[in-house]
Amino acid sequence: MPRTTTVETPGCPPLRALTFDSLGLIKVIEAREKEGGIPKVVERWGDPDASKCLLATSIDDSKSNPMLAVARKNGMIEVLNPINGDLEISISHISDTGTSPEDDPIVGLHIFKKKRLESSLRSCTLLACTTKGNASWRSVEVPDFAVDTVSPITSKTWSVCGSGNIFCCKVDTSENYSVFGGKGIEVNIWDLENTSKIWSAKSPPKNSLGIFAPTWFTSVTFLCNDDHRKFVAGTNNHQVRLYDISAQRRPVLSVDFRETPIKAVAEDLDGYTIYCGNGSGDIGSIDIRTGKLLGCFLGKCSGSIRSIVRHPRLPVIASCGLDSYLRLWDIKSRQLLTAVFLKQHLTNVVFDSNFTEDVTAATRDQTLDEVEEMNENENEMEEEEQPIKKKKSRKKSSGGSKKLKPKKKMKAAKVDDECNVS
Repeated sequence: MPRTTTVETPGCPPLRALTFDSLGLIKVIEAREKEGGIPKVVERWGDPDASKCLLATSIDDSKSNPMLAVARKNGMIEVLNPINGDLEISISHISDTGTSPEDDPIVGLHIFKKKRLESSLRSCTLLACTTKGNASWRSVEVPDFAVDTVSPITSKTWSVCGSGNIFCCKVDTSENYSVFGGKGIEVNIWDLENTSKIWSAKSPPKNSLGIFAPTWFTSVTFLCNDDHRKFVAGTNNHQVRLYDISAQRRPVLSVDFRETPIKAVAEDLDGYTIYCGNGSGDIGSIDIRTGKLLGCFLGKCSGSIRSIVRHPRLPVIASCGLDSYLRLWDIKSRQLLTAVFLKQHLTNVVFDSNFTEDVTAATRDQTLDEVEEMNENENEMEEEEQPIKKKKSRKKSSGGSKKLKPKKKMKAAKVDDECNVS
């Protein structure tokens, strides 16, 4: 039986989040009340299509001309406007070797913020990496009108691994370095400017029983915003490891978390707290300085965690996964603030840090009415697909049938006759 909760949620502060699912849909969730707001789905972008499953996302939520980059299962990379969902550009990421996108899907995507400020706001630079380790760095000019596909102005392609499969990658805050890791591939850091490897990890030693744990990294994130030398990685054998490239090649600290593989890790703004989620729906916070488990968010998730993200201003984290719920948590009390059911398996979630509550009530009501109408149409389609069962009609009682009251009267008359006879 899935784990559920009946505790009433207190609600969350005003915020805006975007979720991405396995059918290629992007849903916008907003909470507008100042205290105890209940988030609702206000917009849905795209049409359901399994071939357009959203695999990786990256957002540049700057105040002027923000952009959202998404990578799809069919090998397309799209740059959208995160405010209204309009398509800016679309780039094909199909390799020249003829490998199909399903055989070599994109696992990591990053849109550079600083390069846009240095060059032009109407251009964007993207870094993408596939499962087989094919990394590409592309800079494209954003046209004034949407087009199907555009050709990059400058591009650079290289391989980050000779064997194995890449499962995770992450770019640091300075956007000069990136870390890669996966199955059969030790975590390694690359200089993006020179496309050269500057550091590679070393496997941990065998345990006391002489058993060597196979290399399998599932998630990674940098620990501090101003230091690319320290990063945290989650493994398939339920470990959270801290690496410091200035100290040693092996993990500085390793923490076991539950019994299932780590699926997502996220860093806090304080620079030492790590949030991790595993394949059984457990979420915990760890003080990576000491390796102490600060607490867990237990008993409220029933599916594998796929993404955890920390809000840049509010004390809130968001998690999503295969149970189709977007959950918002308070990082201090580790209490569930609210949960939103979104019907499809979720792959990623991001926050819009520049969201403000200054919108007109008419626009908000109109958007909510459109979403409600869309949900009603979906429910009607589901009802039409279900088989209709015919109910058996009840036979009408005939006029000569005996009624209850006449029976009682007849019995009473019979008793009187017997008394008279006696």
